[in-house]
Amino acid sequence: MKQRKLEMLLEDVAVFEKPNPMLEQYPTPAVLAAEILHFAFMEGDLRDTVYDLGCGTGILAIGARLLGAERVVGYDCDPGAIKIARKNAEKYCVDVEFVCEDVEQIQGHANTVVMNPPFGAQSKGNDRPFLLKALEVSDKIYSIHNKGSHNFIENFICPAIITEWYTTGFPIKRTFKFHKKDVEQINIEIYRIERPQHP
Repeated sequence: MKQRKLEMLLEDVAVFEKPNPMLEQYPTPAVLAAEILHFAFMEGDLRDTVYDLGCGTGILAIGARLLGAERVVGYDCDPGAIKIARKNAEKYCVDVEFVCEDVEQIQGHANTVVMNPPFGAQSKGNDRPFLLKALEVSDKIYSIHNKGSHNFIENFICPAIITEWYTTGFPIKRTFKFHKKDVEQINIEIYRIERPQHP
C-alpha cells in the first residue's frame, strides 16, 4: 500500500471525545501516522508482533495492521481512548488488540514498537517511561519527539542506537482552550532505534 493511500484511509479514524491535556492527548494526524508507518514498512519492521505504546484512539496500531503486521497490540492508560480505539478497529475491520494499562505495566515482546509518546509539554520527561518500556519489550522502535531531542535520546537509549532520524512537521489542531491558533505547525523528529542483539 502506498503512503498516500494509507494516509487517506487513516483520515477517518475517530479522535478523542474529551482529550486530557495532562495526558497530552493530541491526535496523531493521518499524514504523520502514514509517514512513520510507511517508514517502518519500507524497513521491513512491520512484521510479527507490533506494539503501539500510548496508542490513544489507535491510528498507529490500525495502520500497522493495515500494512500487514501479523499481530498488533495497542496500550493506553485511558479507558475512554481504548473504547474509541476498539470502535475504530471495528470500523476498519482489522484485528487489533487494545489493552488499558499503564506503560510501566506492559509486558511481553514485540518485534517493533511504534509510538507517539507525550512530548513533555505538561510535565518534563513524560516521554522517558515510554522509551524505557519500548527498549525493554522490543527490538526496533519508531518514535516521535520534539525537534532538538537527538542528543538526549542518543544518550538516554544507550547502548541502543539511532539508526535513522529526520525532521518533519506535526500539525496540531486547536484542541484545548489555551491553544491560540486553529492549527499550530510544530517541528518534530522521527527516530528509528535499534536495540543491540545479544549472541
